[in-house]
Amino acid sequence: MEPKISKSKEEWKRELAPEKFQVLIDKGTEPPFTGKFNKHDTEGIYVCAGCGQELFRSNEKYDSGSGWPSFWNPISNDKVELVPDNSLGIHRTEVVCGRCGGHLGHVFNDGPQPTGERYCINSLALDFEEGGI
Repeated sequence: MEPKISKSKEEWKRELAPEKFQVLIDKGTEPPFTGKFNKHDTEGIYVCAGCGQELFRSNEKYDSGSGWPSFWNPISNDKVELVPDNSLGIHRTEVVCGRCGGHLGHVFNDGPQPTGERYCINSLALDFEEGGI
């Protein structure tokens, strides 16, 4: 397991583009169907836009029709952390980067087999490295 990254909000603000900061640090959500990785189908690895940690493989990505990149599995369970989220008056499970704690999106139990999970992730929380799987 890689060491955790801990930065102040001000440090993140200096390092990230404003739209990435709004999603990763302020837990925002990009509008559906607008993210660059929603219909992206190149082979490779999706990594955290905050710290570069590998998160999801392209061969575990699918079109959920939700408007956000969706994956049925992370690379490994230690790459992401699942956090209860009761904001908006509903119970959801937030997905954060296991290394830097950046907000990635949410996971739902309406995905395809073999996991039945849908990791619904903001494109702004991701970068992409072609190849490597």
